[in-house]
Amino acid sequence: MNDAIVNEIVSLRENSDTAYVASVSEEGFPQMKAMFVLERRNMRVHLFSTNTSSKRVGQFRKNPKASVYYCDEELRKAVLFTGKMEICSDRDAKDLLWRDGFECYYPEGVKDEDYCVLKFTAETVNFYHGARNMTFSVKELENNG
Repeated sequence: MNDAIVNEIVSLRENSDTAYVASVSEEGFPQMKAMFVLERRNMRVHLFSTNTSSKRVGQFRKNPKASVYYCDEELRKAVLFTGKMEICSDRDAKDLLWRDGFECYYPEGVKDEDYCVLKFTAETVNFYHGARNMTFSVKELENNG
């Protein structure tokens, strides 16, 4: 993998306001949900905030397999990270993603029991651009970044 490809992947992740997060339903079907990107620190770990009582959290508790997809429709570029999702309710994780205005969803603030963080840890990366479709491990991305 060359530096140009690494830079394209990093750029997609850093410039996306929305990520498409996939879980697996109880019937074994993939289910996709658009989620706001609130942090961009790491290629391996992706964090999202949501309601503890949500359908998605219930699905991840039963089956942690997940994927996170970022795309730039205009440039016809996309990157699909595949890995596992963990539900975090510790104060540090919740503080990290807390934003002004979240009170309308979580009236008790950052301490609200219905507020949690989804911590996705990627294992593989699939990059699409033009006729290119390349899959590699996250370790390869980190080692070349």
